[in-house]
Amino acid sequence: MTETAQTPQKRYWGKTLVSFLVVLFAMPLGHALMILMEHFLPSPALHGAAFAMGAVGLGIVITGVFVKGDTKQTLLGLAGGLLFWTGWVEFLLMYYADRYGVQPEIVNGEIVTQPEYLIMPATFGFWMLIMTVYIFSVKTGCYLITWIQKRIFGKRKDEIVTRPLTRHTSITTFMELNMMMWACYLLLMFCYDSRFLGDHHPITLIIGAGCLIGAVFMFIKELKIAAWGANIRMAIATVIVFWTPVEIMGRNDLFNEIWVAPTEHVTEMVTILAVFILLAAYLIYKAVRKKKEES
Repeated sequence: MTETAQTPQKRYWGKTLVSFLVVLFAMPLGHALMILMEHFLPSPALHGAAFAMGAVGLGIVITGVFVKGDTKQTLLGLAGGLLFWTGWVEFLLMYYADRYGVQPEIVNGEIVTQPEYLIMPATFGFWMLIMTVYIFSVKTGCYLITWIQKRIFGKRKDEIVTRPLTRHTSITTFMELNMMMWACYLLLMFCYDSRFLGDHHPITLIIGAGCLIGAVFMFIKELKIAAWGANIRMAIATVIVFWTPVEIMGRNDLFNEIWVAPTEHVTEMVTILAVFILLAAYLIYKAVRKKKEES
């Protein structure tokens, strides 16, 4: 009796690395953009520009609904989602924290948490509201939500969750990006709160290590995805999970977060921006080329 050798599944290293790095570099650039806007814009102009940024982001995402091509829709969902989150989530929280005098968290004379992040845990109920809709009413390709549905509903999963929402790739990307960033920020704020755990608590460090290990397995999963659009969407989830231990390590002074002080690290930030632009241009080129080949 002979054993049939199994053909190893192909891994798309180039595609995965490009997708992962584009999303990864977008994170510090988004942080740096907020800092620069705060630094150079006076308060009225700052909040006006931030609100406009969120509106532009939403417009980009909606535009993606009418654009053909999975990769282009994914990129529009990613770009629009980042602008939306920065403009209509983080800056709006900043505006109301500033308006009503919320004080930052200060440890040993150093600001460790800005006021807008201190009030973010108050949005937990809204996050759960949306998650309840996803878990009970949406058949989705999200591995986490599908896993939760299987654990909760068991054999009745297909009976309770019968159909997916109308699928628009840019909207799917937009929602995935914002829901995951929201979830991870809530998790971090819970971990950092000394009334619950604290940033040096062993459980906080274990959560960071768990997210790092999880991101590695997600990256391995991403290596097997051949399509550009799906690969980028997997990269979004992978990077957001990976960024959680990055935040925890920065909080514990294990490395210097250069994006928090971009004016002091101009060379490094310009380098990140240049590489990001080159990689993003490559993705756009591949999307346009694929459309021409299909037409």
